[in-house]
Amino acid sequence: MSTIATVALLVFLIIHEGISVGDQGGPLRCHCIKKEKRKIGRFIGEVEVRPGSSHCPEIEIIATLKKDGKRICLDPNAPWVKEVLANRPAVQTT
Repeated sequence: MSTIATVALLVFLIIHEGISVGDQGGPLRCHCIKKEKRKIGRFIGEVEVRPGSSHCPEIEIIATLKKDGKRICLDPNAPWVKEVLANRPAVQTT
């Protein structure tokens, strides 16, 4: 096997391994950049809670709106969000 073919094969294997390790089924960062602080409780259809992880140390609360299915990040420190979580079952994701 020539040197060029060997180097090309090694580069291909390294790139392929890097892609498979980096792609673990989700983004490697926080989903919620902006968080809604205004009270929108009556418009919420479903609530998803993502606990902190090595890729995002913050707890993320993502609400799906009833009307259009839009997903909005909620401020976990807002009193009304705590009330929504206490009164409604939330889907836990990892």
